[in-house]
Amino acid sequence: MSRSKSSQRWLKEHFSDPFVKKAQAEGMRSRAAYKLEELLERDRLLKPGMVVVDLGAAPGGWSQQVRRQMGDKGRVLALDILEMPPLAGVEFLHGDFRDEQVLATFEGMLGGQGVDLVLSDMAPNKSGVDAVDQPRMMYLAELALEFADNHLKPGGAFLIKLFHGAGFDDYVKQMRRRYDKVVIRKPEASRKRSPEVYALGQGKRAQIK
Repeated sequence: MSRSKSSQRWLKEHFSDPFVKKAQAEGMRSRAAYKLEELLERDRLLKPGMVVVDLGAAPGGWSQQVRRQMGDKGRVLALDILEMPPLAGVEFLHGDFRDEQVLATFEGMLGGQGVDLVLSDMAPNKSGVDAVDQPRMMYLAELALEFADNHLKPGGAFLIKLFHGAGFDDYVKQMRRRYDKVVIRKPEASRKRSPEVYALGQGKRAQIK
């Protein structure tokens, strides 16, 4: 079956992308690793010995980037409903974190440790219809926010991918009630035509305002 023109255009763009080439050359699992690299460095989010949780981690580019930057200090826990090949120094839990049993397993893995940083690069499978895709995206974002509410320790940070559209402004307001500082970032590796941005909350408050 021949590929559509849009499919051919995407493939051409993908394989000529400098971040795709960089990921292949450096052995990174995805070009998304470079979005996170910029965000981590710009806002100095990592410190030795931190406990970092990566929600929706597969294929592992973000976890790989965190592990690379932290060296052998601290912990990286990755969760996904999809399978993910093992990564050295990354503790992976396969399952849906909405499931009570999966959540109990995750909490057992923590062993009482507090979480310093929650990352979420989750996104739904796109249908191409904004009226369908945006509510799905915001649903995932709400789940991640609730996860951070329950597991991130006071003073911790939360970084999440969002799409501009319905519900975006209200979500950012929710973050501002929970964190001392909230900023919106668009890293260089994020394609300009993409509606994605990253919201970063720093300094989790002990109580929601």
